[in-house]
Amino acid sequence: MQKAITATIITLNEEKHIRDVILNVQEICDEVVIVDSFSSDKTCDIAKELGAIVVQQKYLGDGGQKEFCEKYARNDWLLSIDADERFEPEAIEMIGSLDLESTTLDGYSFRRKSFIGKKYIRQWYPDRVVRLYNRTKCSYNTEGEHGAVQTTNFEALDVDMLHYSFDSFGTLVQKADRFAVNLAKVRFKEGKRAQAWDPFLHGFGAFFKGMIAKGGILGGAQEWHVAFASAYNSYMKYVIMLEMAENEKNEKKNA
Repeated sequence: MQKAITATIITLNEEKHIRDVILNVQEICDEVVIVDSFSSDKTCDIAKELGAIVVQQKYLGDGGQKEFCEKYARNDWLLSIDADERFEPEAIEMIGSLDLESTTLDGYSFRRKSFIGKKYIRQWYPDRVVRLYNRTKCSYNTEGEHGAVQTTNFEALDVDMLHYSFDSFGTLVQKADRFAVNLAKVRFKEGKRAQAWDPFLHGFGAFFKGMIAKGGILGGAQEWHVAFASAYNSYMKYVIMLEMAENEKNEKKNA
């Protein structure tokens, strides 16, 4: 069932996931390229044992690292997947049925079912992402906190990916803190500025979106945990932006 598709995966200490994700994509892809950010565990050894091409590269950011993968692929069609993701059998079958040689599309998107541990997070669904794309027509952005394939000429496939986002809620909180800081820096660098009411407005907005607009209130306790974490993340992002603006103002005064 393999097709002329290269699976691309960026890694850092992913020995827990790397075997399963490679075996998953090898059902449909005839090549696997790993770009690793100098893992200290057995990630690279396992990948090589399974026949993947392994290249080591200092981390260039999510989009930059994924775009870097492209130069090592022999195929024009790439299937970008993270180590903590898997394609469901229906998605594998759907990809196998696509006529990639004659399509005029740049790519295809998938829905993602995300989990914290074994708990499915309803409010994060469908979280649609373009992951199968033709590198001669489009590519990943290389700026910002999260990478995304830059195209509007894609088809939304009616199939899912599984996304094992976090091992636990503790891991979610740890990464949320780092994400808030990094995203605040990115937005500030882009010239965006926060107002005094933004932390409260966006914090409440994030909670409302998760629980009401996205249906989290219909789920279990985990939905409340995630909604509060999202609200905190959004709140702190704008607090940090306000602080950065104040620091910038003080620096100008003292210059």
